[in-house]
Order: sequence, then C-alpha cells, then structure tokens
Amino acid sequence: MVELLQGNEACVKGALAANCRFYAGYPITPSSEIAEMMAVELPKRGGVFIQMEDEIGSIAAVIGAALTGARAMTATSGPGLSLMAENIGYAIMTEAPCVIVDVQRVGPSTGHATRPSQGDLMMARWGTHGDHRIVVLSPSSVSDMFWLTVRAFQFAEMLRTPVILLADEIVGHMRTDVELPEEVEELELSDIEDVPEFHPIGGKKRHHYTGLIHDDDGFPTNDPEVIERQLRRLIRKIERHRDKITIFETHEVDDAEIVILSYGCVAYSSLKAMKMAREEGIKCGAIVVKTLWPFPYELAEGDFTLIVPEMNSGLLAEDLKKVNENVVSVTKMNGEIIYPHEILEAIRRVRS
Repeated sequence: MVELLQGNEACVKGALAANCRFYAGYPITPSSEIAEMMAVELPKRGGVFIQMEDEIGSIAAVIGAALTGARAMTATSGPGLSLMAENIGYAIMTEAPCVIVDVQRVGPSTGHATRPSQGDLMMARWGTHGDHRIVVLSPSSVSDMFWLTVRAFQFAEMLRTPVILLADEIVGHMRTDVELPEEVEELELSDIEDVPEFHPIGGKKRHHYTGLIHDDDGFPTNDPEVIERQLRRLIRKIERHRDKITIFETHEVDDAEIVILSYGCVAYSSLKAMKMAREEGIKCGAIVVKTLWPFPYELAEGDFTLIVPEMNSGLLAEDLKKVNENVVSVTKMNGEIIYPHEILEAIRRVRS
C-alpha cells in the first residue's frame, strides 16, 4: 500500500506497525505532529497516549511503561532532549527498552524552532553522564522515518536499551509517497549475549529496578567486581552486536577516489553531488549512514578522500579523522540545507 506521508506521520505509522502501545510526550516544534497523530491513532488500537507536563515527566512515564513490558516511545526536539538527559541514563542503567525521537532544530537553547539542524549528534551519543553506549539511528527520507522507527523498537527490545531516532526538521516535514507493508517482521531475539532476561514489573518474578549499580536481581551493590562486570556488560552488549544494528547505503564506491559520507536530510544533496561529479569525470561515491552510534568506522577507512557534509560545525567529520586522515568537512549552521553545488565545490577543490 502506498501513502503520501509527511516524515513525522511516517514515524507514527512505523511506531504503530511496531506495536507501540504507550506514548508520553510534550508538544515541541518540529516534532509536534508525532504527538498530534499519536493522540488520535494510539487509543484506537488499545494504546495509551498521555500529554505530560514536560519532557522530564514524559521520559519518566515512558520508562515506567517500558518496564511493565509495553513498547513505549516519546518524541521531542533539542530543548526537550536536554531535559530528558538524566532519565536516559536511568533507562540505560535499568535496561528499559524505549524509543526517543528527536526531530532536530537549530540550537543551542531555544535556538530556531522551525529550522533544521544536525547539532544534536553528540548530545545523542554522550548526552547523559557516565561511561555508556547507546543506539542512535538517522533517517534520511520519509520512508526511513517509517522503517527506522520500526527498527528502533526492535533494537531497543533486542538489546534492552533506549534507542534514539535522530531525525531533522526537513525529513520530519517533507512529504513523499511511502510503500507501507501489510505487517512487519520481528527480529530474532534469542541468543543475544550479554542481554539479561526481562522481568516486567507485575510479572511472575520479582525484580528490583534502580538507577544504582546493582546485581543480577537489581539490588544495589558495593562489590567492585560486580560493579566492573555490570558496567562493562552494558557497553559490551551494544558493541558486540554492531553487525545486527548497523544500517547504511553505498553508491558507486568501488572505484571511488572521493567518497561523500552523509546522514539525515543531507543525503539528498550528497547523492545529487555525487552524480554531478561523475558527470564531470570525477570518480566519486557516496555512503549514507543510518546507524550513527555505534558508528561503523570501517566505512570511513580506505585510500580515498572523505567529504563529510553536515548541518553543524563538523561534529562527525572531526570524529572520523581518527580513522581517515583525508577528511574534508563541509558545514552549514544557518538553518538551511547544504545544497549539492556546495558539496560539488568541495569535490572540485579536492580534485584540483
């Protein structure tokens, strides 16, 4: 079935297809359409929608629902993600599987509420205190908003961790035709190492949930060996399963001397710039990364120049310099998309 959908609407469709049964949130531009549509559609399917007093209450309610066994989510933008930071850490520590959608806008602070940005990249990765890992997915199309929302729920449940869907205003508000499936296939969840059995609140086995470092039954501990083991396991359970959660696209990279690596809405301009460069006889390829964290660094390794266009100050480009010394950063922070000709100009400079 094909539907004409806005990106934020496709996100809701994906959540419902993934059997989301609880949504708590607070409206904030440019993600408000998600809450608006969830308020209408979720109760029709026997789910629960709650508009909370703020984003702190929203993520707390989502974690509570997740720990009872419900598939739960919230949606926000940068200022709301800042408020959720503490409880994201609580979700990591309690291993509460939940989905957080961040439709990015220009920041910091209130910033520009209706303009796109990719400035929350490192906030999504490191936005709560303590040494930890988290899964972050990045949609670059309306279709991605559907499918990556589905995957976010599946990865969250598979690894018992919060998953952030890091969208942006352009992808959230653009409209395109989307091919929707009759149903979505579930991922195989058995034999996932380092992920403990889930004991929902109100279930048959009593399990204690706390933000304190705890033993296998959830009770706080001061034992250094247990503390070390548990913290390393929380990291290892994500790092060990990179192959199961890494999503990306490659375009004409086999003979490429220059590769454009992009994510989010900038992928459209990157693919156009690649085609323009090929028309000029430049061996150019493109990679669109959809799993941002943990990042598949092997994609950036190779004997080629890596051009990284981003709607921020070059956050990912700086990170990728540790695996490729030939990184060229193309940036824009004024709330406008990076255009294909701007990327092409960087390609030409590298070629010359």
